[in-house]
Amino acid sequence: EEARVAVRNIRRHSKEGLERLEHEGAISEDDLVRSEKELQKLTDKHVALIDEVVAHKEQELKEI
Repeated sequence: EEARVAVRNIRRHSKEGLERLEHEGAISEDDLVRSEKELQKLTDKHVALIDEVVAHKEQELKEI
């Protein structure tokens, strides 16, 4: 669970940074939306990897 929370915290900080860039005019609103979608895809990918590792570890523990 800690790993999932860490990934979500990274996503939150990254999203805040993107919103700050958009507010400052460094990126457009379209770039912000596109970047947020990509950020969410990366977050989902890493949470899925964490879930796979956890499931594998649980299976190993059941075998013992």
